[in-house]
Amino acid sequence: MPSMPDGTRASRPLRVCIVAPSLGILGGQAVAAQRLLERLRDEPGLEMGFIPHDPRGTAFLRLLQRVKYVRTIATSVAYVWSLVRRLPRYDVVHVFSASYWSFLLAPTPAILLGRAFGKRVVVNYRSGEAGDHLRRWRSAVPTLRRADAIVAPSEYLVDVFARFGLRAESIANFVDPASIRYRRRDQLHPVFLANRNFQALYNVPCVLRAFAVIQKRLPEARLIVIGDGPERATVHETARALGVRHVEFPGAVAPSEMARWYDEADVYLNASDIDNMPNSIIEAFACGLPVVSTRAGGIPYVVEHERNGLLVDLNDHQGLAAAALRLLDDPALARRVIAEGLADVERRYTWEAVAHRWASLYRRLTGVGDLVPARSDAAPPVVHELAGEAASR
Repeated sequence: MPSMPDGTRASRPLRVCIVAPSLGILGGQAVAAQRLLERLRDEPGLEMGFIPHDPRGTAFLRLLQRVKYVRTIATSVAYVWSLVRRLPRYDVVHVFSASYWSFLLAPTPAILLGRAFGKRVVVNYRSGEAGDHLRRWRSAVPTLRRADAIVAPSEYLVDVFARFGLRAESIANFVDPASIRYRRRDQLHPVFLANRNFQALYNVPCVLRAFAVIQKRLPEARLIVIGDGPERATVHETARALGVRHVEFPGAVAPSEMARWYDEADVYLNASDIDNMPNSIIEAFACGLPVVSTRAGGIPYVVEHERNGLLVDLNDHQGLAAAALRLLDDPALARRVIAEGLADVERRYTWEAVAHRWASLYRRLTGVGDLVPARSDAAPPVVHELAGEAASR
């Protein structure tokens, strides 16, 4: 526990504050932060707090946030004030981070204030744009050096940071059992799912172009495109221009409602141009969905071609379509990649697989002994009989 003035250990829990986007901000960071916060709150020896990057606060603040240009200033002032007011009571400041302006406006104040208050600072960097960010924004490197630890969800970002002389470690994302529903798929049907936000880097139009190719061969094929964002008009216009049928746009879907949509589909499609470690891919693994994706960023660190999924080149809609059709045509291949994906979830992407990594990190930074003992009431694995079949091969 934290040291007292006389050098003895306090009996209170170690206090950790997660600083991250709230679920009011569309994106994987917010979902990952909330899942981690919920899990850590259940762990003995820890007292968790949360400060959102996007405070809502008073009615007056919410009114200011409706005004273009004013909203950024008002939100930033309220955010910094919440850090000044609340960080002193914590021992560890655990900051979620993206890139570019987001890094400057949200993680940077938390890093600098955390250090000013004498706290241990963990930067949980999650953006696949890290390489470009650090190359263009050189000032980010010394800011990151002020952190006591840099954590990324994939070895891909560990390698990126090493190129800039920054030491990082990897603690993977994990599957939330409540958000998935496994279904055995011995025979795949032409029902496809894509659920990335409508941002240029995720290249959702490439998925639609691939589906147009698929539908020429399989007129009954169906595509579910979940998401929203600044590229919404482009995405919908691409669908209209292609003349594809049986395409559904449910919009943004709450994480708690995603199980239904994973269960509807038989093949998961992803066409991102820039990426790190999408939660959606490991959720697809856990649901028993075979994955077809581009080789963007950190995805090859998670998806190994022809072992637990199929990979194609960036922006290659013909390749994406061909790989998806290959799974439909080759049931043995589909069963194999599904089984391997499930086995990977059990080995690497459950809370039980990563909880000790976070506990060990907090211990190392604070000098505290055992914080989070092994739990005897761990939830049963989300992986089913196919995972055991794959592991025994």
